Amino acid sequence: MRHAGKITNWKDDQGYGFITPNNGGPQVFVHVKAFTNKNRRPVGNESVTYELATDSSGRTRAEMVARAGEGLPNAQWGKRGNFASAFAVLFLILLAGLTITGRLPIVVPGLYLIASIVAFVAYALDKSAAKNDRWRTSESTLHLYGLVGGWPGALMAQKLLRHKSSKRSFQMAFWVTVFLNNMVLIWLILPQGSEFLHSKFLDSMWLQ
Repeated sequence: MRHAGKITNWKDDQGYGFITPNNGGPQVFVHVKAFTNKNRRPVGNESVTYELATDSSGRTRAEMVARAGEGLPNAQWGKRGNFASAFAVLFLILLAGLTITGRLPIVVPGLYLIASIVAFVAYALDKSAAKNDRWRTSESTLHLYGLVGGWPGALMAQKLLRHKSSKRSFQMAFWVTVFLNNMVLIWLILPQGSEFLHSKFLDSMWLQ
């Protein structure tokens, strides 16, 4: 969700300032690197639109800042979003195929579905908390949801809600969790992993 405001207290020598929201509320920190147009430096008292994000300390800041009359880099958003959607869809198709052919028990896609729903809700609540200056969900918790199998839901939340999608450090950590989760899934497909899954989990369920 984009917000509108005006740049105030701009300190060009230090490359940062604040945005005063049009609808009231606290000022939002903005750094020169957050502007989508890198060819023009801010001069202050300019009307802008922006998205809210948080830094590593949980402080709110503006991202994807565009001046009035400037468009967003839609191609960049579209390319990133299309990749995320295609990756998630291909993964779900593969997961369904492995389940149908008996390579994976149905409990595995069930866990992915539940974790993805939880992750999507967590992203939505964190987005709402960022907008309303409430208690935030920690980034480590969001990454944990992705690590345990909720990353398809997290990807959809990042695309649909545009939350945590522009913070490079978060994205790097997020894709590490996706990689680790997929490595575990690949191991479960292999004979030794499948044997472990049945002996330690599925067989004990049937015995109960």
